[in-house]
Amino acid sequence: MKRFNSLTEVRRELTAGTTTCRQLVEYYLDNIQQKQHLNAFLEVWPEEARAQAEAVDAKLQAGTAGKLAGMVIGLKDVLAYKDHALQSSSHILDGFRSLFTGTAVQRLLDEDAILIGRQNCDEFAMGASNETSYFGPVRNELDTDRVSGGSSGGSAVAVQADLCLASIGSDTGGSVRQPAAFCGVVGFKPTYSRISRYGLIAYASSFDQIGTLTRSVEDAALLLEVMAGADNFDSTVSHHPVPAYSQQLEPAAQYRIGYIKDCLERPGLNEEIKAATEEALDMLRGQGHVVEAVEFPYLDYIVPTYYILTTAEASSNLSRYDGVKFGYRAPDATDLESLYKKTRAQGFGPEVQRRILLGTFVLSADYYDAYYTKAQQVRRLIKEKTDELLRQYDFLVLPTTPTTAFHIGDVNKDTLAMYLADIFTVQASLAGVPAISVPAGVDGEGLPIGLQLLAGAFREEHLLAFANSVAESLTPALP
Repeated sequence: MKRFNSLTEVRRELTAGTTTCRQLVEYYLDNIQQKQHLNAFLEVWPEEARAQAEAVDAKLQAGTAGKLAGMVIGLKDVLAYKDHALQSSSHILDGFRSLFTGTAVQRLLDEDAILIGRQNCDEFAMGASNETSYFGPVRNELDTDRVSGGSSGGSAVAVQADLCLASIGSDTGGSVRQPAAFCGVVGFKPTYSRISRYGLIAYASSFDQIGTLTRSVEDAALLLEVMAGADNFDSTVSHHPVPAYSQQLEPAAQYRIGYIKDCLERPGLNEEIKAATEEALDMLRGQGHVVEAVEFPYLDYIVPTYYILTTAEASSNLSRYDGVKFGYRAPDATDLESLYKKTRAQGFGPEVQRRILLGTFVLSADYYDAYYTKAQQVRRLIKEKTDELLRQYDFLVLPTTPTTAFHIGDVNKDTLAMYLADIFTVQASLAGVPAISVPAGVDGEGLPIGLQLLAGAFREEHLLAFANSVAESLTPALP
């Protein structure tokens, strides 16, 4: 069976009768089996997927199938699916099975998506390389000595390696967009609150957002259309109407586009990524768009602000994992205090422990105002400036990452280098605006380069239409 790049292609074959959902599932199950060395899936659900596929085939015959009929999807190991294991790729949640299905996952099922398995990720979504997982790193299919990106690395590689048509991940500071760039696929983070977080394991609640990894912008639009919208289980979710995103992918004739000059002048930016970004900007000028350099004076403050706030929220959110109620419990505990200490010391990996400690420190009485309060004030400045730019311009364009996929083990030598890998993605997360990474070619070693596009809050229909046009214009060869 050939590789499909969109649900439209799949539906064409299903309509023609040249394939069935059951055959699609068998194709993906076979690929997963053959590519186990990539470590993208933690668990596969073959019998369930086959049963779902047969049910969808029957609906297609009857003409009652949902919008996602024929789409085989993998779930990042942070999304609740009732009676299925849910670990956030952490030892501390050993043996835990979800008691309910999250809203986004249920909406996929309601539209006849076929769920095939649970995907590896950085532990509690903390990492930029998928090396902090208790289950080991995910490997980039193009070069298995290189990382997949993080934290949704398994989700990105699953789409890259044709193990499923699409993946659902989460994006706190770039965790969908960065691995998408490293793997040469489309990674989309909608506006904060656009999709309900009910059923998403929390890392940093004011940043976390469910996102998608696909091989086409068209599929990203369709998945958003299905998952977005109000939800009684999430008091923070937006009640904005949900447009038919997949039907609104026709771009305007001309846009005003800004690019942050400082991003292209960063000393750590890979020269080939810089050249690819400049080529994309030249292409946009050639298409008649207004493309101008803009100033963003807070670039150096983005990463510190992000890590102060997210570690503080992580310290609070992860306090529930204590060995008492569920998951791993230290076998050598002697009293309640030692149970807490030993369970958390043994159950959490080094990076998660580091972030909990940092967060606890910045929330402590002596340092709360000096760090946490100040970071909240800086976040407000970053958001206001980003919003101002997105009122002046339809979109901002910048690289997704400063480098292409690095070698496994490289960032473990330098934690700061791992944090700085997020420098271009965290702006959209701090400001809460939608952002998408589309493939923009490859470097001299054949490693994918991503181009990132930002739009104003709740302007996803415009962003997706523009991104679709950009992706078609750049036409990189998908791996």
